[in-house]
Amino acid sequence: MAAIRSQGELALRDQAALERLAALLARRAQRGDAILLSGALGTGKTTLARAFLRALGVTEEVPSPTFLLVLPYETGTLTVFHADLYRLRSPEECNELGLEAALATGVLLLEWPERLPPGWPASHLHLTLSAPHLGEMRCLHWQAVGDAGERLAAALRGGLA
Repeated sequence: MAAIRSQGELALRDQAALERLAALLARRAQRGDAILLSGALGTGKTTLARAFLRALGVTEEVPSPTFLLVLPYETGTLTVFHADLYRLRSPEECNELGLEAALATGVLLLEWPERLPPGWPASHLHLTLSAPHLGEMRCLHWQAVGDAGERLAAALRGGLA
């Protein structure tokens, strides 16, 4: 299991700030990257994933993958797999989704990573969104695990400073 390399928090004033953050991550993303998205219902996980995909040129509708579980998107430069594990009952069910193959061939945006097997994926950026107040403001806690996670975290530190 890879160690936490860095962590931090950001205040996101509105949806536009969340979308700018997603675009920064999209520009830095490479094949084999995993971005884990945590937070309560309605905190912006799917909004962040949509903005990430839009920044890579996806123009088609980007629905929440809650019922389909994994949706692939071809961006021209990367294949991005948007997954939602909310409906899974155990980490063992993840094996049936092909997440390892998705990670090997593209970028994985994964909502509800709490349902993943412990320690997988070894390297990732974990983003946790919360809405501490009513309105559009969001708090983002990030944790970079492994080399790929740290490379993605550099986009947060450099681009939003």
